[in-house]
Amino acid sequence: MNQFDDDMTAELNLILKFPQDSLMQGLKIHHDASQSIVHAAERLFAKGIITKPDGGYLTDLGVDIADHARHLQMALSMKLN
Repeated sequence: MNQFDDDMTAELNLILKFPQDSLMQGLKIHHDASQSIVHAAERLFAKGIITKPDGGYLTDLGVDIADHARHLQMALSMKLN
């Protein structure tokens, strides 16, 4: 696999929504969220990246992935002169 598929993109976007300032803050996916977000959260939970299937907190693995995702997002959003 040499590219991010739609599921991975949804997962990365959800990971980026977790607060980065405090590990004591998490997310709650509400019942009216899009199915894409609901399914992304369920997959992240199954992979051990978040603590609950409807959000919760980032696990240690999740914190590492979020850090990498933020670096990727910053690097790819840099403006060229």
